[in-house]
Amino acid sequence: MKKIFLAALLAVLTGMPHAWAGDQPATGEEQTESGPENGPENGIVPRYLLMDDRGHAVTDQDFPGRFQLISFGYTFCPDVCPTTLAEMALIMDKLGKKSRRLQALFVTVDPERDTPEVLRNYTAYFNSRIISLSGSPELVRRVADNFKVRYEKHWEPGAAKDKYSVDHSAGMYLLGPDGRFLTKFAYATSPDKVAERILRLMEANPAAPDGQRN
Repeated sequence: MKKIFLAALLAVLTGMPHAWAGDQPATGEEQTESGPENGPENGIVPRYLLMDDRGHAVTDQDFPGRFQLISFGYTFCPDVCPTTLAEMALIMDKLGKKSRRLQALFVTVDPERDTPEVLRNYTAYFNSRIISLSGSPELVRRVADNFKVRYEKHWEPGAAKDKYSVDHSAGMYLLGPDGRFLTKFAYATSPDKVAERILRLMEANPAAPDGQRN
């Protein structure tokens, strides 16, 4: 029932209009950064140091041998973020047993409101294997800058200080088993296409995290 609900949610949300700063067009086409995969030409520095929802420090080096699929957002997000997390859950389902070689990560751009408990409950609804990451506003901003993610708070006239939305870049970033940046998938890229691309990359690099081969 949960998978059916997530698929229905994804179908509804991907048809909703959205206007988020820095979103890729919802064309369903994969967006690959130009230039060397891990060089200054593409502007992406795949490095982060944040805290998970259990209070443990997490870095880009903590998942050796695994691919990392990373998205940025916040739990109050009305459409883009639940759509992206539903996509992540479907991608992991489509990979089946090979999903153990993929670590999905959700980085909040609203650390003031997204407490560890809020983040834990939010991501677990979509898939319990999605790890949520946060940190001080300064740390989050540094990581966002590394990934060329833009975000900005907006208040409606007369709104309370804690009643704001956050315009933010959308899409998912894929890091390879060696931590290098591989590609960015545009917002609303078909989960089938994403899973197919990741599966091809896994087949090209068959070493599993535990040292066994698939």
